[in-house]
Amino acid sequence: MVILTVGQIIGWSIFALVIILIIVLAFWVVATYNKLVMGRNKVKNSWAQIEVQLKRRFDLIPNLVETVKGFAKQEKDIFLEFAKARKMFTEASATGNIEDMSKANNLLSKSIALVVEQYPQLKSDQSFLKMQDTLQDTENKIAFSRQFYNDVVLSFNNKREVFPANIVASMFKFSEAHLFKLEEEADKEVPKVSF
Repeated sequence: MVILTVGQIIGWSIFALVIILIIVLAFWVVATYNKLVMGRNKVKNSWAQIEVQLKRRFDLIPNLVETVKGFAKQEKDIFLEFAKARKMFTEASATGNIEDMSKANNLLSKSIALVVEQYPQLKSDQSFLKMQDTLQDTENKIAFSRQFYNDVVLSFNNKREVFPANIVASMFKFSEAHLFKLEEEADKEVPKVSF
């Protein structure tokens, strides 16, 4: 029979307590890491949803261009703006640069508003009216997707920055996710588009 002294009992108790604390800490680190990974993946998924809607919008542009061409064959500036916005979006999409995609989105919005302002006779054309409805639906989806994306980014960034999760985030190099922003001009004044 082994008889333990009080010192040995205290020593074993401290050892057991340290082991339990290490196990609890390890589980916490794993759980926090997994939450950060899920948050990062949710950010990526919600950005992909925005890309889908932006691509849909850019796919509608050739139809809009053809409709407008029927009314204004001599106008090339508008078509160049559409082409420029589409090219900018395609390049930004290939690199995954959210800020450049936001700029392309803003350029396209301005181009669409310019078409409507310069060609009021389009308002009565049936193909334009149908396209207008489709674009409006797409714009609503983009707005919803952008809002959802920014909410997800905010949630992820909060998880990443609060103590003590920020320790795990910095250990595993979880970087800040960027919000989908409008240009400062667009934030200050709402463009008026009337059909």
